[in-house]
Amino acid sequence: MLTPAYPPKPAAGDRVAVLSPSFAGPALFPRPFELGLKRLVEEFGLQPVEYATTRVHATPQDRARDINAAFGDPDIKAVFSSIGGEDLITVLPYLDRALIRANPKPFFGMSDNTSLLMYLWNTGIVGYHGATVMTVLGRPAGIHPFSGESVRAAIFGPEEYELTPAPEFKTIDSDWREEDTWTTAPEMEPGTGWIWHNADRVVEGVSWGGCLEIVAWQLMADSEIQPDLSAYDGGVLLLETSEEMPSATEVFRTLRNMGERGLLQRFPALLMGRAKTWSFEQPNDPPARERYAKEQREAVLKALAAYAPDTMAVFDVDYGHTDPQLVLPYGGRIRVDGPGRRISVTY
Repeated sequence: MLTPAYPPKPAAGDRVAVLSPSFAGPALFPRPFELGLKRLVEEFGLQPVEYATTRVHATPQDRARDINAAFGDPDIKAVFSSIGGEDLITVLPYLDRALIRANPKPFFGMSDNTSLLMYLWNTGIVGYHGATVMTVLGRPAGIHPFSGESVRAAIFGPEEYELTPAPEFKTIDSDWREEDTWTTAPEMEPGTGWIWHNADRVVEGVSWGGCLEIVAWQLMADSEIQPDLSAYDGGVLLLETSEEMPSATEVFRTLRNMGERGLLQRFPALLMGRAKTWSFEQPNDPPARERYAKEQREAVLKALAAYAPDTMAVFDVDYGHTDPQLVLPYGGRIRVDGPGRRISVTY
């Protein structure tokens, strides 16, 4: 199995790149972006360097130029994405794989950044799923302490880090355009813990996956998918869904198609992120939110029963499109201890 290598970690005082590989969110919502930059400096001691297309709705070629430049600059020690989006897949053909391979750096991003995390996996570099500048670092009322501890460990160490369920989580988003968002603490709900399935063994492997919708797009384009699926054998599959809230039917069909391709059954363990159950487009009430999460979990279990009945799965892991959020190594080692009900990662 291909085993990506961990890039060197930055140190306090280092310069780090801030890019918009996909959507130029800072152009539309500068406030959370600028707060995130400020916290990189004040809370993590890093010096953000903003690139030309970060606040510009740029072409894929121009965005790729910034990514290549960030990896190629020896003074840049890590790369942070501002936010997700929906077209990073169009940027990948313009990246310089040889340059990036020769200059490995930690990259932090999620959602549509799954495409770039996959690219780095295939380039032999461990990435980091999470810690986007606008959503995690630029969060109203401050970085959640649960997120902040994970982000700090992922950036600087220690290498071994044990994940724990979040003590609370946020369901309903605040509107970044409203002043109340920036003066009122987000409404949180009590944490619910993790849900375990087939938790009768210990699995330790290299992680792969990401936002389910982006994984599906990559599979449709046959982009950044290893032609020899044995490359994924023994790995830990990471999957989570976005604020677009795909239906349970769509989730099942995506996993079914992964199974038909012979991919789903390669992974002896699956970490399924806490489902996003509310959006501005679908403002579900509590019963509808509970129903959505339950139906998604049942869809995943139905696909596993058909194609990977022995796979161990953990649901409601606090990563992806949720708040607070754990950072997970992408291409790094994850240990899932079923009998002990513990998950640990190597950052």
